[in-house]
Amino acid sequence: MLLATGSLAPASRGFLSPTGVEIVFVLVGLAVLGSALISVTTRQLVHAALWLVVALGGLAVEFLLLTAEFVAWVQVLIYLGSVVVLVLFGLMLTKAPIGRSPDADSGNRWVALGVALAAAGTLVTVVVDAFRTSWIDLGAGGGSAQATGTALFRTWVLPFEALSVLLLAALVGAIVLSRSGKSDTSGPRPGRLRTSRPIGAPRPGSQRQPQKQES
Repeated sequence: MLLATGSLAPASRGFLSPTGVEIVFVLVGLAVLGSALISVTTRQLVHAALWLVVALGGLAVEFLLLTAEFVAWVQVLIYLGSVVVLVLFGLMLTKAPIGRSPDADSGNRWVALGVALAAAGTLVTVVVDAFRTSWIDLGAGGGSAQATGTALFRTWVLPFEALSVLLLAALVGAIVLSRSGKSDTSGPRPGRLRTSRPIGAPRPGSQRQPQKQES
């Protein structure tokens, strides 16, 4: 994200004098963090997917604030328009319940929380240590389509293709899981016997009444 926004220059400002853009950036970041926490803690799968929409939309706003318009629109088109739709189709194909899903909780919440805090602490430490004395120049135009495409298809082409294969495997797995529980319905239903009768023959149990001859 930092590489796609602009060049880095020595810091000439402090964190005690934020601008309006920086304040909005922090507020949107808090909204993204809250929606992400709700998405992973709720017991309703559909609500989790909808809160994921809020989190990904907030990230698109963050990219706009960093003057990376191309990355922001890619975020909207790919993640909001494709990944979330893929998740919703996966929920429908696997016949996930609409309401609360007690089975969705594996009982390892504290372990997952510990792993999440450790990962977040590691990422924050690495980013702060790497860009401690640097400042992002938002007016350099580093978020253009040319700069982003060069970085994506030269430096990050392997993770990009791996993510595409992963999404395809997830969709195929959802289709396999949805079809594995279906039974063969080609044969006759239990308790019902199929019989063939000639055309024009009366149905079983029905008798034709003899017609009265007029005198």
